[in-house]
Amino acid sequence: MDFYENREENRLQAAIGWIVDVIVMVLLAAFAVYCFGTRVQMRGSSMRPALESGDVVLINRLAYDLGSPKRFDIAAFARDDSSFNIRRVIGLPGETVQIIEGTIYIDGEPLAAEEESLCSASMAGLAEYPVELGEDEYFLLGDNRESSEDSRFESIGNVSRSQMAGKVWLRIAPASGFGWVR
Repeated sequence: MDFYENREENRLQAAIGWIVDVIVMVLLAAFAVYCFGTRVQMRGSSMRPALESGDVVLINRLAYDLGSPKRFDIAAFARDDSSFNIRRVIGLPGETVQIIEGTIYIDGEPLAAEEESLCSASMAGLAEYPVELGEDEYFLLGDNRESSEDSRFESIGNVSRSQMAGKVWLRIAPASGFGWVR
């Protein structure tokens, strides 16, 4: 009799262990989808060469839920029509941004970056005059400054913190371009 009781007990323990494993995996998957699962497709050439039109990227929402956007982050933000745009963070809250003769200035100092192309913009738009950012506002520019609708234009303007969906972190399509986004 003991043999059959132990066998039944082992089956019950195995079933309970399996159920617990499934629940843990479902919770981990839900957490991962919440943090990294927002999928956005790049439209247009405004972020060339970092991203091409048609690229599909994942957004890390947790990065901006727990922290703040950093200068040079590639971020996704919601527009009034609920679509997402992807641009690079240039100006941070409380700063003043201005573009003079193609050079981007932050609080009167030329912007410095590893890539020279991130520090210039031939068309100043609204940033021809100093643009003061509020406590929760960001100034975003496309990497392809000659073909980008961004914070230099009234249709976008300063982007509020509440519009920021998250940091672009991984290109998942096309397969040939799979990898981290910088």
